[in-house]
Amino acid sequence: MSMDATLVVMAAGMGSRFGGLKQIEPIGPHGEALLDFSIYDARRAGFQKVVFIIKHEIEADFRETVGKRIEKQMDVAYVFQETDELPAGFVCPPDRKKPWGTGHAIYCCRDTVKTPFAVINADDYYGHAAFRQIYEHLSRQLGDYCMVGFRLVNTLTENGAVSRGVCTVENGRLSRIVERTKIVDCRYTEDDVHWVALPPDTVVSMNMWGFTPDIFGQIETDLSAFLRENLDKPKAEFYLPSVVSGLIERGEKQVSVLVAEDKWYGVTYHEDKDKVVAALREKIAAGEYPDLAE
Repeated sequence: MSMDATLVVMAAGMGSRFGGLKQIEPIGPHGEALLDFSIYDARRAGFQKVVFIIKHEIEADFRETVGKRIEKQMDVAYVFQETDELPAGFVCPPDRKKPWGTGHAIYCCRDTVKTPFAVINADDYYGHAAFRQIYEHLSRQLGDYCMVGFRLVNTLTENGAVSRGVCTVENGRLSRIVERTKIVDCRYTEDDVHWVALPPDTVVSMNMWGFTPDIFGQIETDLSAFLRENLDKPKAEFYLPSVVSGLIERGEKQVSVLVAEDKWYGVTYHEDKDKVVAALREKIAAGEYPDLAE
């Protein structure tokens, strides 16, 4: 079933651990970024429009390196996640430099996205199956939300710690998600002293969500509440999963969990790049991306 659906790409982060702009780092044989692979998979799954969330300071490089290629394939729009883009009544403190987080990124799309939509990170490789699963779910127009989860063991890097949303799934629905900001080798720590093991097949979120536009009203409500408590805290972030968790806890929404068994690839650290390049070249050689550079 074909339907209008939008892909929303969060690409405003600056990649501090990576050491550069991960969003536009060349990965493919013709200079493609990880994002090019995601766009290819999304278009093949049925998505017709993409909205890039970026910052003004990277706009020129992003349009030149990624945007001009994508504009030949899909309808493209840009929104800007700037620290002063806040609900009425709030003024950004002058010393705030850090973006307000993933929930705020989606808030910035409220006037641009009018269809069911999927959300992804610009610097993650999800694979074709994940895009097919989320598009098919959105096409069924069930009214609930969804997420594509990955097995924890398939989302790790050998080069350092990762942050993952650890999910509790009951009867195919998300019942709880907890952000663990330091995971190494299927173990996490909150204090750098005590480590807790997680089963390798634990479902984790890689920020691949499926929503309908009614999410924007809840995001604005929750963002306003967040700002009332955290406006003067320079490192506080408003996370998208916290909005979803609140809706689940109040019984206002159900979130279907679609599990992708593929291996995730990303460049959390600069040392990850060579392995990702090799893996994606194997996929190209196997015929999975026959016309990526067209």
